[in-house]
Amino acid sequence: MKRLLLIGVLFSLSSCLKNLKTSVDLIVTDATIYQVDSTFAQATAMAIKEGKIVAIGTDKEILEKYSASENIEAKGKFIYPGLFDAHCHFYGFGLSLQEVDLRGTKSMDEVIVRIQEFQKVKKASFIVGNGWDQNDWKVKEFPSKALLDKYFPDTPVVLNRVDGHAIVVNSKVLALAGITKYTKVEGGQIEIKNGEPTGILVDNPMELVFKIIPKPSRKTQIAALLDAEKVMFDYGLTTVNDAGLDPDIINLMDSLQKVKLMKLNVYAMITANQKNIDMYLKKGIYKTDYLDVRSFKMYGDGALGSRGACLHKGYSDMPKQFGAFLASIDQFKSVAQQISKSEFQLNSHAIGDSANTVLLKIYKDALTGKNDRRWKIEHAQVLREQDFDYFKLGIIPSVQPTHATSDMYWAADRLGKDRLKNSYAYKKLLDKAGVIALGTDFPVEEVNPMLTFHAAVARKDSKGYPKGGFQMENALSREEALKGMTIWAAYSNFEEKEKGSLEVGKWADFVIFDKDIMKMRASDILEAKASGCYAKGVKVK
Repeated sequence: MKRLLLIGVLFSLSSCLKNLKTSVDLIVTDATIYQVDSTFAQATAMAIKEGKIVAIGTDKEILEKYSASENIEAKGKFIYPGLFDAHCHFYGFGLSLQEVDLRGTKSMDEVIVRIQEFQKVKKASFIVGNGWDQNDWKVKEFPSKALLDKYFPDTPVVLNRVDGHAIVVNSKVLALAGITKYTKVEGGQIEIKNGEPTGILVDNPMELVFKIIPKPSRKTQIAALLDAEKVMFDYGLTTVNDAGLDPDIINLMDSLQKVKLMKLNVYAMITANQKNIDMYLKKGIYKTDYLDVRSFKMYGDGALGSRGACLHKGYSDMPKQFGAFLASIDQFKSVAQQISKSEFQLNSHAIGDSANTVLLKIYKDALTGKNDRRWKIEHAQVLREQDFDYFKLGIIPSVQPTHATSDMYWAADRLGKDRLKNSYAYKKLLDKAGVIALGTDFPVEEVNPMLTFHAAVARKDSKGYPKGGFQMENALSREEALKGMTIWAAYSNFEEKEKGSLEVGKWADFVIFDKDIMKMRASDILEAKASGCYAKGVKVK
């Protein structure tokens, strides 16, 4: 009888103690959690309620104080803050999933085969493809309209180069767009050979073609966003910085997020045309739990691969070509001055050393006397030695490590050895700026953030080339690379108080890996894959 009484007392006491615990939605235990906080601390457990972290520490500390309706025993797996892509084209990537994928093609003949395979299924009346790169071909020259005219004489075909700064089109498109040998457009090139357009357009002239491409239906736009989101979560990305969006797509994202159809966090950079500037300066910054609209994207020049990046001196492999600014310097100044008088951020595409010089000086002039504006230079790819010091002024470099490992095969041809030394100089930029934001520029590069991490720390491509690493003096440490993909990227968005690290009060955005990317062999990093992903405490993978 006494024994039964004792058991009853103990049971009651246990129930009381359980009832004294704070109820939360989710508890994670038995993990190696990289918090990526100010001390780069580690923990083994965390408690989550209403999408936010309410406690983080040891298993004992968490289990003694909290009970949850859902528990995850991580079994020693490795947890990192949800990863950021600090510069990408998320919506554009989603659209590319609805179009012809030309990445990895080795010739124009293979491009034709890809289009034919696509047409067997889609039977499109207007064909759009993405991802060709003549630098990967045996004949490293721009293609022409010839084969497109042969196989698709009556169907318009527009094929975007991998960097998004050049297209090849057939004669049908040239006719529909009204492009002839007499057409003139500033800020780019309509390639002419033997007195006729070849079908190659670089930078601004492409807009003549984009105007005639049928606008995707709402159904296609929604499919693009949701298909792209699934890819993000599969890789452990919980926040993307979409570098150049128009209001219509920003509003569509907001609508999908509000009805919980889309759970990805988006930092939207508004395309900085005057119409958009006028609209958003009047509306002001717009922010929800999922969407942050507080920056404009300005395009300074083109890309190095298509020789559109604006250089102080001619290209080493084409000395009479310097690239081009995509607007006048006065226009750049006007945009910067307008935005400097608001709370909005300005993020500018600058690849060539001339573009970087001009935009950095414009930034300095526009920001004089203004603190903590966090304006970014997107790419910051080729710089003169004297221009690195501009990044001491609070200007943030937003770079893409896989650009270095993709371009290294031919960048010396474009730039020569002297200019190459100050190109893709991520460690040097970090030392000047104190922070660096890392992204991919997908779909120019692959989405996989492990490619970013590997390229940043090993300075090698996915084939392990080069053996000793490309310009290893500009490699980042693993801690720096992880920060660039989490807390520093969040800081660059003015979001460091809500995400980017796993700390009390922040959103429970986290990714689970089976392997520890902070300690595994560099050569094995590309094998690391996300086994789970949570956005605001909700499982999304």
